[in-house]
Amino acid sequence: MRISVIVPTYNERENLEELFDRISRALEGYDYEIIIVDDDSPDRTWEFAQQLGERYPVKVIRRTKEKGLSSAVIRGFREASGDVFVVMDADLQHPPEVIPELLKAIEDGAEVAIASRYVPGGGVRNWYWYRKLISRGAIMIGRLALPKIRNVKDPVSGFFALRREVVEGVNLNPVGFKILMEILIKGKYGKVAEVPFTFGLRKAGESKLGTKTMLNYLRHVYRLMRWEGELDRLIKFTLVGLSGVFVNEGFLWLFVSGFGWDKILANVPATELAILNNFTWNDLWTFKDLKRKPLWRRLLTFHIAALTGAVVQWLIYAGLVYLGLYYLVANLIGIVVSFVVRFLVNRHVTWG
Repeated sequence: MRISVIVPTYNERENLEELFDRISRALEGYDYEIIIVDDDSPDRTWEFAQQLGERYPVKVIRRTKEKGLSSAVIRGFREASGDVFVVMDADLQHPPEVIPELLKAIEDGAEVAIASRYVPGGGVRNWYWYRKLISRGAIMIGRLALPKIRNVKDPVSGFFALRREVVEGVNLNPVGFKILMEILIKGKYGKVAEVPFTFGLRKAGESKLGTKTMLNYLRHVYRLMRWEGELDRLIKFTLVGLSGVFVNEGFLWLFVSGFGWDKILANVPATELAILNNFTWNDLWTFKDLKRKPLWRRLLTFHIAALTGAVVQWLIYAGLVYLGLYYLVANLIGIVVSFVVRFLVNRHVTWG
């Protein structure tokens, strides 16, 4: 089994010698190569990597027209000769000593092995609270928006291994840094394994995390939602919800004006008919490909989602009004949050 260790770099000259030495010791006994894909670093990382190539099995690719971590990794895939690809950063926050554990997971049957900060035994070292919050929030957004990865604890890790076949012939077109998420959505694989590791301190250089990185991540999630069809599903769910408004209003008018029912009591059957309308169209249209559970369970869970959404809407409305927000604005915010909650519960539970 030949291993290709793909390392995208930009101004990482100070870390290279230690990185290569530790990779060499970690992969002793393996047939391996190190592929440096450098974005024409001002500190001439690519040049130093070429010099180190006299002592280590290094292939250096200097890119002068392209930029970006994810595109660098894709270029590395194209240039690699290995059966298994390992992707890692050059800043030594990804300890090379974990590579054999990733390879062991591959040998044991996984097609993708992720060095994970968020499985038992994993962690981060000396992060500020807001950095932890950003990381957890990004993962939560990805797992909620993309159900295919909802069981992966660290889908935004930059340290992972995969069999060549996972990405062969796959059109990868990620935005920003999080190429693993793109691979998990588009790649050809059956089993994913997560290996714990501790995300270490940067040895030298500067962190590349910034506002642009976070915005690119959100763009990436949006694009993957479109690719997966989840955005279309959200639009359908919205249209069905709007139809439920007309059903509710129509039957409420009929029961009050046509049958003379009490205005308060008439709202109960009108609401139930709207829920049944929404369930029927969502079952036949929005989630027609996800009917894995019995009809009665789907219907029951849909009612629970509707109730949960109503409770969330009221709590947000009451809280914002208490804080002094204009009641119509507070109600609108409650409606939006309630809609999101109902969609997520139905996507992940009712038709999950």
